[in-house]
Amino acid sequence: MRTTVGIIGAGPAGLLLARLLHNAGIDSVVLEGRDRTYVEQRQRAGILEQGTVDVLRAAGAAERLDREGLRHDGIELRYDRKRHRVDFPALTGGRSVTVYAQTEVCKDLIALQLEEGGPLLFEAEALAVEGADTDHPRVRFRRDGREDVLECDYVVGCDGFWGSPARPCPPR
Repeated sequence: MRTTVGIIGAGPAGLLLARLLHNAGIDSVVLEGRDRTYVEQRQRAGILEQGTVDVLRAAGAAERLDREGLRHDGIELRYDRKRHRVDFPALTGGRSVTVYAQTEVCKDLIALQLEEGGPLLFEAEALAVEGADTDHPRVRFRRDGREDVLECDYVVGCDGFWGSPARPCPPR
């Protein structure tokens, strides 16, 4: 299998990167070690900062977020029997946060990737990144009990393990 960008990890970072690359006309393949159900139900953050919402909108991935997300403009703290309002827009030049779970962002990005983007391979465990310091790195991965290779021009680790340059690839 051959692609321009091999992406390891179908969390929000890997899926958004795949979406941005697709929008720029650059092909990619996303490898995810877990199954789709797990990825779509994996609980993480529930609040999106304004910059994230802006990027999702620009990427064409915010239709449901805009419909179902809840804009949150501040919080109220109580101290010494007094209320203290923290008004986010007043303190940030109009920016706020949106209550919309990361699981929902992943569902939206998965649907777009499967509908419009390049391959998204679930249960594809990355085993090794080889030739990372060359012009043609490759990702060795296992899927359906078979080992395969993804030839790339670039490899991006977006799964919290392969993304760390200080951590060597595990032995085979």
